[in-house]
Amino acid sequence: MKNLRYICLFIILAVAGCDNEEFLDREPTDILGEDQVWENEELVFSVLADLYNRLPDFQGVENWWEYANFDETFASNAGDYWRHQNQEYGYGSWGMWDYGYIRDLNLFIQKCNEATELSDDSRARFLAEAKFIRAMVYFEHVKRMGGVPLILEPLEYDYSGDPTYLQYARAKEHEIYDFVIAEMDAVKNDLPNGGTKSRATQGAALALISRAALYAGSIANYGQMTPEVSLPNGEVGIPSSMADAYYTKALSASEELMNLGTYELYDQDPDKSENYTNIFLNKNSNNEVILAKDFLVQGRTHGFTIDNIPRSLREENTSGGKMNPSLNLVQSYELLDNTFAELPTKDENGDPIFYDNPMDIFEGRDPRLMGTVIVPGASFRGKEVDIWAGYKLADGSVITSGQLGGRAQLPGSDASVQVVGFDGPIDQLEWSAQNGFYLRKYVDTSVGSGQRGTGSGVWLVRFRYAEILLNAAEAAFELGELDKAAEYMNQVRRRAGFPIDLTPGEIDFDRIVHERKVELAFENHILWDKKRWRLAHQVWNGVTTDLTNNPGDAMAVSTRVFGLKPFKYYEPGSPNNGKWIFEEFVPAPVFNAHRFRLGNYYSLIGDNVRNNNPKIVRNPNQ
Repeated sequence: MKNLRYICLFIILAVAGCDNEEFLDREPTDILGEDQVWENEELVFSVLADLYNRLPDFQGVENWWEYANFDETFASNAGDYWRHQNQEYGYGSWGMWDYGYIRDLNLFIQKCNEATELSDDSRARFLAEAKFIRAMVYFEHVKRMGGVPLILEPLEYDYSGDPTYLQYARAKEHEIYDFVIAEMDAVKNDLPNGGTKSRATQGAALALISRAALYAGSIANYGQMTPEVSLPNGEVGIPSSMADAYYTKALSASEELMNLGTYELYDQDPDKSENYTNIFLNKNSNNEVILAKDFLVQGRTHGFTIDNIPRSLREENTSGGKMNPSLNLVQSYELLDNTFAELPTKDENGDPIFYDNPMDIFEGRDPRLMGTVIVPGASFRGKEVDIWAGYKLADGSVITSGQLGGRAQLPGSDASVQVVGFDGPIDQLEWSAQNGFYLRKYVDTSVGSGQRGTGSGVWLVRFRYAEILLNAAEAAFELGELDKAAEYMNQVRRRAGFPIDLTPGEIDFDRIVHERKVELAFENHILWDKKRWRLAHQVWNGVTTDLTNNPGDAMAVSTRVFGLKPFKYYEPGSPNNGKWIFEEFVPAPVFNAHRFRLGNYYSLIGDNVRNNNPKIVRNPNQ
């Protein structure tokens, strides 16, 4: 009891000794107040950096598995086999409804406008950057969802019990594209001309206009082929009468970017395949990249190389080889005489063609193939990647092994020899070249990048100059300016290594589609391009078909990923003994054709969103 009295007395004295008003007004020492942030440009930039970091990418180096949804690549990872087995895409597969992000951007813009301690120049740049990020986010929404509510101020609930004033209807699809384009036109001159690849610049603003206007133009143009993919009030669908204006805008924005004089095609390596690879690996003196997510700027790395380095070259005993580019993509790289051809595996009589070297079958093809894909016989990090499926005997039987680099006896021999590559292919052996190929693009050549303790600092390119040239070529083609279309496309092809230009008369829709397919492979374009051209439901139509024999046909059905097995031929005494033959095949985990339904053109808006806001109309065909 006595102790309790002392404690009570101490508390009374302590409280009596305090200045109550001063005590309650003390600033916390471990939390920055909002006002403090807006008095310091470095702190404001840290808030902006967080907003940059939240930009979404449907496909990228942090979510490689999304590439395996279509016909670019096979997922050599058991946990992702389902991507080749689920016939229909879910209606919400690429949906997005992130108004928390938009509210944060609107708050930033409001606070930045009110800040009094920032210099005029800094405030103008911060505002322009925030508006660039907001435009990017609205662009992500419209290409996935169609028209969405266009909210440009932070909304606050007043606790009145009546939320109707917060319930905005969806804008028309073209109104979101118009907003993105107008916003970038308005702020581009407040942004620097170059000087950074990881923040918004004039080039990035123009690149966004170029891409957004091209998308809107093609939806207006090709949307006529799918009139059922529309809504009566324009939340989905753009009138065809608007197509030319969008194409004109895409072309003019692309040319304005070209005329900045800041960007050019990367062309520093005499080996054209190496040059193409280095666009994505070389951060020094690289004026092709306009905007990238640079992980090292954020002080971190990623595991893309750990997941995709060839099996025999991996730096630790986990993962590797998860993305196997498809034969569908590989045979799309045309010959250097500008013609298309399948990979020749059989002669006119149906007999196998014998090759002295496994790389001979790829001879004379677009050098971008070797810059994108590691093919059998190719090297990576100075070492040959060991891809071959076994020995093929004269009677057609195969001697192979279920273990990488496995050994067995060949007929007539008592000694065991290696009968399969150390990199595959072996059926259903994940993390190896199950379909005969590995990915090269974006896979880091730096030692240590394949280890979890270090990881890779390769950046994710979001805009680059070659895309702008192809955007300009497509817009010019749609406007009937074929000379200009050919010139812009030929700039990309000359850099790739093509010795013969395409003539204006050779530029057609198939060429436009094909050039983007090979130049921009694994750059998060395939889905959005197929959607805006209204090709997705035709190319991925759910029908099980053979691999197309016309890789240059934009309408060719491609619903399953194919592979290519290289075999060593074994027939002692034959002139073909020890030579290479190839067989096309479908990897065992692939047993359903992809089906893109009309309801996949615009993603499902969740019941929770529509229940909370009755003004939100459902997307069509779902």
